[in-house]
Amino acid sequence: MLGFDVGTARKVWTAFLIALLFCIIYIASTTVLVIVFAVFFSYLIYPMVTLVERFRPRRLPRVASIALVFVVVVALIAVVGSLFGVQLQDQATRLLTQLPALMRTDVPNRLPLPHFLEPLRERIVDFLRSQIETGSDNAVPMARSLGLGVVHAASNLIYLVLIPILSFLLIKDGSQMRDAFLALLSTRHRRLWSEIVGDLNVLLSKYVRALLFLSLATLICYGVAFSLLGLPYAFLLAVSAGLLEFVPFAGPLAAVAITLVVAVFSGYPHLLWLVIFIGLYRLFQDYVLNPYLMSEGVEVSPFLVIVGLLAGDQLGGVAGIFLAVPVIAMLKIVIGKARAFHSAPHDEGDAERRALTGKTD
Repeated sequence: MLGFDVGTARKVWTAFLIALLFCIIYIASTTVLVIVFAVFFSYLIYPMVTLVERFRPRRLPRVASIALVFVVVVALIAVVGSLFGVQLQDQATRLLTQLPALMRTDVPNRLPLPHFLEPLRERIVDFLRSQIETGSDNAVPMARSLGLGVVHAASNLIYLVLIPILSFLLIKDGSQMRDAFLALLSTRHRRLWSEIVGDLNVLLSKYVRALLFLSLATLICYGVAFSLLGLPYAFLLAVSAGLLEFVPFAGPLAAVAITLVVAVFSGYPHLLWLVIFIGLYRLFQDYVLNPYLMSEGVEVSPFLVIVGLLAGDQLGGVAGIFLAVPVIAMLKIVIGKARAFHSAPHDEGDAERRALTGKTD
């Protein structure tokens, strides 16, 4: 009578709750990020847990097999870090130290440029030199700030400890948590959210494992090829490319740019072979390996990917860029399932009423 519509009020209330949820996530971004990384780590570990469970004696509890996998994985990460961390640090320090000297050589004058840019070669080279020299002058303050950042990260090592602990608990109690969540819903909505949770589980498991395989493939292929081609700082560039593979779209482009810049300013003589290898590998990665590994559930249009990357960078920096694609894919699943659920008849009575209405009309 007063113009109050119950349906509109429910929609407004739902929109308010969603906005409040996003606000809480933004405020507690550090905690949410730790939980997200714990979830991703769980999806990486879970296949090994299922493999160990096949050979687990029945008298041993499931917790024992989960704990065994976590101990082995953490020990393996520690061993790999101790073996290759020194070499990685040595190459990074050497590159940072030699970069100003490399810029004073005649190598930049031999940069391959298009014919129409040849008259501007001197200005381009001077601009590049000034930019790198400015960066080298700031190397000491940057190193100081980097040291402070390391100290700050060391003070927050609790988060690194919490990630495997939370992953352990997620694997151990994940099914009970899912059942408890579904039990809170009505019978009508339980079916919808059961399908959504199942699809999200498939999406995240395939996405996280695909990213891991893509990163390892890039690390191994770049490392072997760069070593065979005699590229300076081969291990450092390969590790950088492997880590940047976790950042969709922008990461591989940044890895290619960094590799070519280091090769050019190091006076690498086989630049053409390097470009051919990188071009062939990116074609294989982007059009064969990537579609094969991400064949289910991660189909997001390039427009949405770019918009998501820009928005993720504004909201959360590198972490936001990393999470942009899976978040968009998850929203796509939730919206699609919700639309299909609300457009379909919910029970036989609804189907009969719709059929009668259609006949009457």
